[in-house]
Amino acid sequence: MPIVVNTNSAATTASFNLSKNADALRKSLARLSSGRRITTPAEDAGGLAVAYKLDSHARRTEAVLNNHQNALSYLQVQDGALETVGKVVNRMSELRTMAADITKNAGDIENYSKEFRELQSQLSQMSLEKFNGVSLFAFGNAAGASGAQTATSGKELNVTLGATASDKDVYSYQLLTHPSGVSTDGAISLNVVNLEFVTSLGGMGATGNSLVKANGIEVDQITTISVGQFTAIIQNIADARAENGAEQQRVQQSYEFHQINLVNLEAAHGRIMDVDVAMESTRFAKNNVLVQASASMTAQANQLSNIALTLLQ
Repeated sequence: MPIVVNTNSAATTASFNLSKNADALRKSLARLSSGRRITTPAEDAGGLAVAYKLDSHARRTEAVLNNHQNALSYLQVQDGALETVGKVVNRMSELRTMAADITKNAGDIENYSKEFRELQSQLSQMSLEKFNGVSLFAFGNAAGASGAQTATSGKELNVTLGATASDKDVYSYQLLTHPSGVSTDGAISLNVVNLEFVTSLGGMGATGNSLVKANGIEVDQITTISVGQFTAIIQNIADARAENGAEQQRVQQSYEFHQINLVNLEAAHGRIMDVDVAMESTRFAKNNVLVQASASMTAQANQLSNIALTLLQ
């Protein structure tokens, strides 16, 4: 090999290898310190794009899970209120039965009527109960349902009003169950019980013929209601609670499905983004040795030009 001064190809080669090994060492340090296999888009542009979409889907799924828990809490609170309504109605039916006793005089019946009216007021108060500002019950006709709210876009719980008030299920909140946020992709209707219908005494006319006082109307005398009318009311309450339980079960099943889905999404994201620490540690050790060796060889290669100086002395 000729001895030259202007060109030192050995030093250039050693310097190139030093730069390459130092870059590999930097990447290993970045991966180990971040725990990520992909630290820049240049390393795996396609993989990073897929990982971003999976992560976004997972975050939305977490939000859906939170919405499920809130909906389940709403249904549980509603069922608790319905249970209390049932107890109140049972007591009212008991009062009506006792008022039918032939040994009771007018004063006794009036005392029963007083308690009956108080219980009716309690039902009316309960019909206005809310969960975090969201109505538990609805009452009245569809055109003026004071217990229900109008639909609001952008919320997970949306309210839609039915065309008539002849059904206790015309009011419902819509729980969006798909991360896309589109109801057609998945939604559960949570019925808002029409308490005036459930406690109806035989019709939903303009007079508000119900145990729930509508428009200030109340039952003055307990004897104006027959014992048989309570049978239908208690059946309505039982049906409403059964439907509530069915909805709770569906929400719970949907919740568990999305929990499993979230685990799988995070696992798929991890397979793309997470670094194999054992393998990367091995690479780090190798690159660290190569950097030190390259630095040493570069220093020695730079000394080759000094040989020419000894010939000039």
